[in-house]
Amino acid sequence: MSWRVDRVGPAGGNVVGTVGTGSPALLLASHLDTSLSGSDADDAAITGRSDPLPTLRVDGDTVAGFGLGVARAPAAAAVAGFLLAAAGRPHRSVQLLLASAGTHRSTLPGPVAAQEVHPASSQGALAHLATGPRPDAVVIAKCGPPAVLRAEPGACYLRLRVTGGWGAALAPASATPAGGILTSTGTILAAVARWREAYVAARRGRADGIGGEAGIGALHAGSSQKPDLLPAVVDLRLYVVTVPGDDPSSLAASLRDEVDAALPGFAVDVTAETLHAAGVTPADRPVVAAAVDAWTRHCGSPPTEIRDWTGSTDGVVFRSAGIDTVRLGPTSTPDPDDPRVDRLDLHRLDAFRDAYADIAVRSAS
Repeated sequence: MSWRVDRVGPAGGNVVGTVGTGSPALLLASHLDTSLSGSDADDAAITGRSDPLPTLRVDGDTVAGFGLGVARAPAAAAVAGFLLAAAGRPHRSVQLLLASAGTHRSTLPGPVAAQEVHPASSQGALAHLATGPRPDAVVIAKCGPPAVLRAEPGACYLRLRVTGGWGAALAPASATPAGGILTSTGTILAAVARWREAYVAARRGRADGIGGEAGIGALHAGSSQKPDLLPAVVDLRLYVVTVPGDDPSSLAASLRDEVDAALPGFAVDVTAETLHAAGVTPADRPVVAAAVDAWTRHCGSPPTEIRDWTGSTDGVVFRSAGIDTVRLGPTSTPDPDDPRVDRLDLHRLDAFRDAYADIAVRSAS
């Protein structure tokens, strides 16, 4: 068995474990980064809290801690499952990938300078795919629904900017519109809400089980140090979950048309940042059957069927490269005392450790 750390970018690298030689029969993958950074300076604007994070704790059959859901707990189960599979001396090689940059982050320029450099979304998985041996199949270890996911949506970011004219708060008519562009924020948000409702409705009930979604994650205008000046620009950032066939540039155009119709006479601009396209692994692929069997054997019942699923992982990177990929893992819940903390059942983690090992051994036999 061998281990290595591959440098990926300024914010981190991949940890790769290999047992056996030759091209891998299976790549068991998770990621090292978390959705929240764990930094008070970065996270307070999202969580509304700046108090220290609680330490990891075990209470009976439950473990609670920061970042366990995305994705430290399933990553730990993947490591343990990989070691179990390695002990069985598989006939073909198996790899473990703990990737950097497994959560989505935008690289579009922001209205406020970023405090630190973040790698692009899925940079770790992309780097491994570009430099490592190509596996026959991939299992993504990440928390999620009680299902084996063989289809996952894609994603993009949209930057919406509405521009009027700046002025002074002491003379509201000096701005365009009178009172400043912030007085039109309600109209802008209502237009985005209409666009989202139509977008989501058109993607419900798909046969592949995935759905579309969109949400406003950031809004900025003006200067907190100069609120006596009325800003000219409102800047919104949207995260959009896409389905097969969606084109981010067309989505940007449709959003621009919706907002433009609500605010005639103002400059409306929408920029799309593509993250990854949606992907589907056919149901008859061996890794799908192995994952369903392992889930049923180790989790006590068959996995459920999921509809309108909107969560994406590094799995879309491997599917886009034509590699059969499934995702499975335990379900986490927010801690009732601190939603920044995730809670998981330890017995369920043990079950997925065994399931990951089972899939690896079956794939490499």
